[in-house]
Amino acid sequence: MKAAILIRPREPMVVEDIDLDAPGPGEVHVKVAASGVCHSCLHTADGTGGDSPLPIVLGDEGSGIVERVGPGVTSLVPGDHVILSWAPVCGQCDKCRSGLPSLCPNQPTFGVLRDGKVRMHRNGQDVHHFGTVSSYASEVVVPEDCAIKIRPDMPLEAAALIGCAVTTGAGAVINTAAARPGDSVAVFGCGGIGMSAVIGAVLLGAYPIIAVDIVPERLEAARRLGATHVVNSRDADALQQIRDAAGGGVDHAIMGIGIESVIQLAWASLAPRGTCVMIPFMGVGATLTIDPLLLIRFENRLIGSRYGSADPARDFPRFVDLYMAGRLPIDELITKRYPLSEINEAHRALANGENTRGLIVF
Repeated sequence: MKAAILIRPREPMVVEDIDLDAPGPGEVHVKVAASGVCHSCLHTADGTGGDSPLPIVLGDEGSGIVERVGPGVTSLVPGDHVILSWAPVCGQCDKCRSGLPSLCPNQPTFGVLRDGKVRMHRNGQDVHHFGTVSSYASEVVVPEDCAIKIRPDMPLEAAALIGCAVTTGAGAVINTAAARPGDSVAVFGCGGIGMSAVIGAVLLGAYPIIAVDIVPERLEAARRLGATHVVNSRDADALQQIRDAAGGGVDHAIMGIGIESVIQLAWASLAPRGTCVMIPFMGVGATLTIDPLLLIRFENRLIGSRYGSADPARDFPRFVDLYMAGRLPIDELITKRYPLSEINEAHRALANGENTRGLIVF
């Protein structure tokens, strides 16, 4: 199969043919249709994400069709259409049983599958997995529970984005923040995850929905997706614009970008009892300073969101149904498609903020 391999951080990935083992017990072999280009992969590629086992095939957001199944697989057969999930589940712990598999304490060690081994090899050398997905490859072997079956009429290019961006962003509003119809929501940073948060706010009937970014084109795109107000965070009165739009402060501030000055803006924009939801990774060793008086005096909350507090087995098919019903405009998030041979250009564009979501199409 063909894959983009990161051999060393801060160096271009190389696209080569590598070997893929047959699926083992409880595993499936998936032919990848499309892969989103995500900041999590960019952080690993540029070295800001901490140490990862190398060489590695990145990619945490993909869709495809099952080619083969390993022994003991019962939920999938060849020909099934699936979305790949980076949250393997043990199915037995409290977190899995409560619908929060991304918090499962029994997930495999990063870089290998459950048996502690890899399924990819390059000239006899092990090539590591990016979690359990590695969707920068034309074919993958993943645990059965990381291939979520979906209806076959769902376009696989759009389905790929449900694997991370849509679930993470929309889930942060719907699940983590637990926003209610009529709550005010401000989304800070309108990349793929931030735009998905806007979509999530629209789905549940939030008002107003305020998109905050520095790129006018992104703000206009957010407006097309349903944002009722847009604010350029470089404006001197950006905080006042947000407060005025929300009648004094927002109920929920959703962070789609991990820049401290923007987080401070979001924290300051909260109404009493408001919630600031942190999604993005700020970098290894990063710190954040907030005024604790706001925690006490106004009962404001700063909380994290991992995978949108979602259960992929439950939520992926729901998002698919919403898309098919015309209520989840995922296609609007895709700003450019690339062949795998242009993966380094896709990462460059992501780093420069040129795409809402780039998509590798096989």
